[in-house]
Amino acid sequence: MSNNQADTVPRCLFDNADKIGGAPAFGEKYLGIWQTYSWHDTAAEVRALACGLAALGLERGDMVAIIGDNRPHLYWVFFASQSLGAVPVPMYQNGVAAEFEYVLNHAAVRFAVVEDQEQTDKLLEIKDQCPSLEGIIYHNPRGMRSYEQSFVHSYTDIQAKGREYDVQHPDYFERELAVGKADDVVGIFYTSGTTGTPKGVQLTSKNLLSSARDFNGQEGLNERDRQVNYAPMAWIGDHLFMCLSLSAGSCTNCPESPETLLVDVKEIGPTMFFAAPAIWEGLLTSITIRMEDASKIKRSMFNYFMDLAKSVGIRILDGKSVSIAERVLYGLGNLLVYGPLRNNLGLSRTRLAYTAGEAIGPEIFSFFRSLGINIKQLYGQTEATVFICAQPDGEVKSDTVGKVFPGVELRLSDNNEVFYRSPGVFHSYYKNPESTAETKDAEGWVATGDAGFIDDDGHLKIIDRAKDVGLMNDDT
Repeated sequence: MSNNQADTVPRCLFDNADKIGGAPAFGEKYLGIWQTYSWHDTAAEVRALACGLAALGLERGDMVAIIGDNRPHLYWVFFASQSLGAVPVPMYQNGVAAEFEYVLNHAAVRFAVVEDQEQTDKLLEIKDQCPSLEGIIYHNPRGMRSYEQSFVHSYTDIQAKGREYDVQHPDYFERELAVGKADDVVGIFYTSGTTGTPKGVQLTSKNLLSSARDFNGQEGLNERDRQVNYAPMAWIGDHLFMCLSLSAGSCTNCPESPETLLVDVKEIGPTMFFAAPAIWEGLLTSITIRMEDASKIKRSMFNYFMDLAKSVGIRILDGKSVSIAERVLYGLGNLLVYGPLRNNLGLSRTRLAYTAGEAIGPEIFSFFRSLGINIKQLYGQTEATVFICAQPDGEVKSDTVGKVFPGVELRLSDNNEVFYRSPGVFHSYYKNPESTAETKDAEGWVATGDAGFIDDDGHLKIIDRAKDVGLMNDDT
């Protein structure tokens, strides 16, 4: 594991460039070809972009919107902005113009970095309603040749200007990088707004790095690990997974598109893989359909060895005792069924797999674990910098969200609402002190809104939303 103890996110990046500069940091599939960027490459790209943004007028405390699919160049906008003391504001790329308008105005965004023409057009549609928005920077030049607005810039042009600026101001970047503090806000992540207008959750370097390092300490991530980042960059989970790689020195890979995700996963062969329950369910469905079309002999062999796996495979994965005969039979099943299945899914090298959000069906959970895929549940919130509970190896249950995460304190109120306190607890809601006070008390305890209980093994089980439990209690 990378022994990187830098106290701010951008300094963590540049420490990696100094210590493990040649190791892969980011991978991207573009036009069918995989490109890899080392930590040294990444640091150079980030420095050029930061200086280019400075030449454009970006100042400490300014807000920078980031809109697009997962791309190394867009992740680098986070680091470049943070290096100068500006605050990244990632936005959901599939949002409509009106949703963009709310966040741009609420956060008073000065510059927006977008992936392509589609996102540029959305911003141009609402720019007159967003008085703080001064500049739009696009990365993909396709279709952008005829855009002549003075405030629309090419990402590569900004980097070129940044290299010139760096030569002219040789001490500027290091000086700005050194000013940052662990408690500085380094990102605003807007909630979905399902119960009202979205709230901007402000997170600091300390929030992100403490959560990432506690996770890596429990799960043992290191420089040899690699993951696939495909969830929206505006979702805190995706950003924290990128920070896991940052703190461990491992590699973040971006698929070519959502449509090619499963093919790209096979090519990457991730050692760590996160997927929502719907994706795990889809994978199981595709396997089931393929087996229905297989020959009778193959179906019989599949059913026999899967029955064996459900009784033996999970015990092996959890480090429990199995007989020599069971281990031999499971080894044969691994050769004929489990291994080829994992390989077909692209998960042959996966030693850590996760799911979170809504509950995953126990049959889905047990199916993948019986194959030897170490899938586990996570429980968290944006306000917690994700992690509240997680399932340790050897203590995995389909109906719980695991034990309290390292560094987290947990308590239940009289109506069983879950409260937590940790180094990951958010700084505040942007421009919303009332909601901040309602959610986080003076001692740092945060209300989740979920009701649950701790079972005999110390696992948290979520049963409902706390307000709904209260209603049921009132009715009885």
